[in-house]
Amino acid sequence: MAVNKRTHIQRIHSSLREIANFDEVKDKVISDIEVSSDLEFFSITISFQDRTTLTLIIEPSATVFPILSDWPKGNEKVIKRYKSVKSKIPRT
Repeated sequence: MAVNKRTHIQRIHSSLREIANFDEVKDKVISDIEVSSDLEFFSITISFQDRTTLTLIIEPSATVFPILSDWPKGNEKVIKRYKSVKSKIPRT
């Protein structure tokens, strides 16, 4: 049986994960979902039968997590984790 050697950096699972709950829309019946992908505005709007909507405005961005590693014998040894670099998001 061949040994599967990793050739990529392992995924980092962050404890900084955020979860948003929208209790006000629980049990509402959805009538429509619209996705908007304008040049400067990205959103998902969920319309409900009671004529209310939940709009999720999305701001595209990038975050880089630099890690310097050594791979002796195929096992990653992290030498240093650098501060993350985040893209700037212009707010209007």
